[in-house]
Amino acid sequence: MEKLKEKIKEAKDFIRNKTDFKPLLGIILGTGLGTLAEGIQVEQEIVYQNIPHFPISTVESHAGRLLLGEVSGKKVVAMQGRFHYYEGYTMQQITFPVRVMKELGVKLLIVSNACGGLNPQFRAGDIMVITDHINLLGDNPLIGPNDESLGPRFPDMYNCYDKDLIILTEDCALKSSIKLQRGVYVAVPGPNLETAAEYRFLRNTGADVVGMSTVPEVIVARHQGMKVLGFSIVTDMGLPDALKPTNLEEIIATASKAEPNLKKIIVKVVEELKI
Repeated sequence: MEKLKEKIKEAKDFIRNKTDFKPLLGIILGTGLGTLAEGIQVEQEIVYQNIPHFPISTVESHAGRLLLGEVSGKKVVAMQGRFHYYEGYTMQQITFPVRVMKELGVKLLIVSNACGGLNPQFRAGDIMVITDHINLLGDNPLIGPNDESLGPRFPDMYNCYDKDLIILTEDCALKSSIKLQRGVYVAVPGPNLETAAEYRFLRNTGADVVGMSTVPEVIVARHQGMKVLGFSIVTDMGLPDALKPTNLEEIIATASKAEPNLKKIIVKVVEELKI
């Protein structure tokens, strides 16, 4: 734990030497959602490979840049690209940037991802606000010794995805005439997509969408006392009795089409936030 705290400090100090910018909001941009960064008035851009102890994003469409700037007049730090368990990183490496965000001053984390739809009432291209999650990754970033200065040994996941922020988000989507689904996100290791039997099983667990990210970062954010707001873009449908082939190109293309509406919602939500 002492080594983790040292690494967090080294990363924070490196960023602080580049800029004295103090963000209150953190944003993680998922697969195919990197151009959401266009909604940020960027003041400082830092590539991941230059930041001490930051992993390097290896997935197509993940640019691998840390952006510090403003959205709707609020100071934010955004990850243009995230890290995944299937890339071979540990849970601690995946969530390290969220630890650094906290040290930079972030109080609220907005996460986004591309996902497969399980709820038959959803359609590819839908945007969903996450109301809860199920962790089927087979691992947890909090396993191991706990440092009480970072967070409690047994953090409560009550109100994991902040209910007030969800209400605000739904109101902002309504005012913008954008259809918004709500539902439960289940995380699996990947990197393969699911079989028909697995889609059926995951739907039976109560999940509305399935993906390969987000949950580790959210767990660590809540461990640190940060509020969380989460979004998923449904890029393909995992309906076991009507399953069709898909590929990364189609997933990214669908995410890109839905992205402008997600950007509008996030910009509006950030504008309405009282922080």
